[in-house]
Amino acid sequence: MNGDLLVVDATDRLLSELCGPAVVTTAEDGTWPGALWDALEASALTRAWIPEALGGPGTGLGDGFAIVRLAGTHAVPAPLAETLLAGWLASKAGLEAPQGPLTVAPVDAASSVSLDGDALAGSAARVPFARACGHLVVVFREGDAETGAQGVALVDRAECAVEPGTSLAGEPNDAVLLDGVVPVARSAPVTVNLAERLRRMGAAMRAAQMAGALEGCLEQSLRYASDRHQFGRPIAKFQAVQHNLAVLAGEVAAATTSADAAASAIARHGIDDDRTFLAVATAKIRCGQAAGAGAGIAHQVHGAMGFTREYSLQHRTRRLWAWRDEFDPETVWAIELGRRVAKDGGDALWATVTAV
Repeated sequence: MNGDLLVVDATDRLLSELCGPAVVTTAEDGTWPGALWDALEASALTRAWIPEALGGPGTGLGDGFAIVRLAGTHAVPAPLAETLLAGWLASKAGLEAPQGPLTVAPVDAASSVSLDGDALAGSAARVPFARACGHLVVVFREGDAETGAQGVALVDRAECAVEPGTSLAGEPNDAVLLDGVVPVARSAPVTVNLAERLRRMGAAMRAAQMAGALEGCLEQSLRYASDRHQFGRPIAKFQAVQHNLAVLAGEVAAATTSADAAASAIARHGIDDDRTFLAVATAKIRCGQAAGAGAGIAHQVHGAMGFTREYSLQHRTRRLWAWRDEFDPETVWAIELGRRVAKDGGDALWATVTAV
């Protein structure tokens, strides 16, 4: 699913100018990338999934996924994707998302947030960029954990207790305690599985980021193999290296195709549709597999150079390893997908696949 070319080109230029390897490295050392974030907000790229009626720029779903993919390509060390996702979740609940960096919670099945009177109760683990964000958009439940209604709350992060953590990517990945926190705003609870909506959209988002990061790894590997000489010629001339690069290109193609299919299914069928589940599950599985294989090949092509702190390949590969586990790893999605296919029976498989 492709975004508007003007949006794609503008995003790529902005990130090329303001998100170089030095910016990523210093962000991982704890320095907020202020110039980068200010430019992203000024261009309204952080609000691409918010409709005009709620203060958004009126861009489409495809534009947001294109921005997310480029965020993966450039290893953006700020919650651009998370802010887009939070804006989408808030707007679907009729809430107006504030300016500034945002994130979402909970992001895994082990975390639970409930509504106790006017305040929230519970905690959320592994919340990306929580300590760097001004607000969180939180899915809460009311009543029974299995059958109760669910709603969306906008929470001031300053009201929460945050236990800092760090992901494999070197980014904030924090635990957030929400006991007694009164939301800034919240929606009325509805009998819709909002947590599943967030999981699906988050998985599709991470799939797009992984596809973008893999594209960056391929481009960087091709350039390095052409520039690096051994025995009097570029290593790109050696058959073994050519074979590895061809395999990497295949993994990139598989990841981008599956990520695009998931984004397209969301746009065409809606987030709740069974066809969307199939597309999102497939994308998270295939992109996760490609992340493992592709990162390994890219590092093999680069040798020891790819692991050095000063060289930017590891900015992408560490994010690949982190993202494949977020919003459930491919093993969880594969088990769920397998159970659904088995339940419907073999005769329904082809019709199910072609309906996506």
